[in-house]
Amino acid sequence: MNSPQRKLSPDQAHRLTLEAEPWLSCDDCFDQIDFFAERVVSGGFIGMPALRAHLIGCSACGEEARSLVQLLAADDGVDPAPSLRRLSDG
Repeated sequence: MNSPQRKLSPDQAHRLTLEAEPWLSCDDCFDQIDFFAERVVSGGFIGMPALRAHLIGCSACGEEARSLVQLLAADDGVDPAPSLRRLSDG
C-alpha cells in the first residue's frame, strides 16, 4: 500500500538544499542564541555565519530565535519588526 506523495513547497525545497557549512549543532546554537538575539535587537554588527546558517536550516532553532528577538524587543519597548527583518535578511 502506497501513501500519497506530498509535494514540497518552494521554501521547503530551498531549505533542504541550503549549504550547511559552517556546521553548528542545536546545542551549539542554544549556547550562542541569547548573545545573537541581543545583537540583532541592538542593531549592532551580527556576524556569526555558522549560527545564521543553522537558524535558516533548522526550523526549531529559527523559531526560538524569532521568539527571543520578539521578547527582547518588547522588553526594550521597541517594535520587533525591524529586528525580525534583520534576523531573516541575513
